[in-house]
Amino acid sequence: MIALVGKIFNGEKIIDKGTVIIEGNNIIKVIEGVETPQGAQVINGDFIMPGLIDAHMHFFGVEEDNVLSWNIVNEIDVAIRSTRDMERLLRSGFTSVRDLGSKVATRLSYLQNKGEIIGPTVIASGYSLAITGGDDDPKDLPLDIAQRLSYSFYCDSPYECRKAVRMVIRQGAGVVKVYASGAFSQGGRILPGFSLDELKAIVDEAHRAGLKVASHAYGKEALMNSILAGVDTIEHGLGIDDEIASMIKEREICYIPTLATYEIPFGQPNPERENLIRRHFTEDMKIAVAHGLKIAAGTDYVGSKKRAHGGNYREAVLLARYMSNLEALKAITSTAAECLGLKAGYLKEGYKADVIVVKGNPLNNIEDLSPSNILYVIKDGRIFRGYGLYQD
Repeated sequence: MIALVGKIFNGEKIIDKGTVIIEGNNIIKVIEGVETPQGAQVINGDFIMPGLIDAHMHFFGVEEDNVLSWNIVNEIDVAIRSTRDMERLLRSGFTSVRDLGSKVATRLSYLQNKGEIIGPTVIASGYSLAITGGDDDPKDLPLDIAQRLSYSFYCDSPYECRKAVRMVIRQGAGVVKVYASGAFSQGGRILPGFSLDELKAIVDEAHRAGLKVASHAYGKEALMNSILAGVDTIEHGLGIDDEIASMIKEREICYIPTLATYEIPFGQPNPERENLIRRHFTEDMKIAVAHGLKIAAGTDYVGSKKRAHGGNYREAVLLARYMSNLEALKAITSTAAECLGLKAGYLKEGYKADVIVVKGNPLNNIEDLSPSNILYVIKDGRIFRGYGLYQD
């Protein structure tokens, strides 16, 4: 039994002085005040809160960060680097992550569940679903080689899309990732992705299997198609306006703006890309907050040198520009858990004991979520030293 004592953020509110009691992998009691059961291992901390959640990331295990590298990187290298990244994420305070397309995440999820590797819970999409010739199709390669090496299944009709959903289910997917649009790979111009009919087929087949659908969407057409198709989360969401935001709110779709990935220079400078990103950091976010969208933290980090896993707390720092620190903490814990369908993200009786002990107070300074301030991580009934106490 473990008893954590200190200031508590329980996923909803602050308890100035309280105790979280853990037995096995479950929270059995949260108390206002200090109450430590006899024989419990007691840890005193400045700030106790749910483990952090990255709702959008990738285990690509690459050094160079580009479409071709994501696809052709040696899979043994990916597995080794991603196993290392799993531990880095855990010791940085992340107890759950959602991988939206990679070659290894379903296996990482399986091995972590079996206790063979340490790391966060992984909700994995398996391969993402994309159109032939889309942004995630490495067109420098012949088509047959690209399809063989890709971390995406290419599908180009409602029939093929239904089959592709069944293929990722076969891989062990816990979510389905789709490309409703391209991104910036073609000289800054956003390419189209799936049609509305194709997206509807994907969502219908995924929901039949009890899986949520996450939609990569840039621009109004892709956003509108995603909403009308019935997706569960909008990823990136560049270009939202009041009409789109109202529809997202009405349908209770989660919005994951992945701000952290856009603060990192990527590729050659391009005016169109820069304008869209500038708008994302201004109008997009103002509209999302004004409409009260359910905003969850996701970084789109991939495990490269530029977007290295471990610094994923940056999303909360960026979100705190538009909302209070308390709301940013919810975005990276309880709101993210709700969007992903996890019974985590809260410190409540009966919830998973995914808990971190933080040095400092993120309510006063959101930067206190940085890895150097993570003292302990409680995950799967075990206590791990965070990077505040551990050096790899």
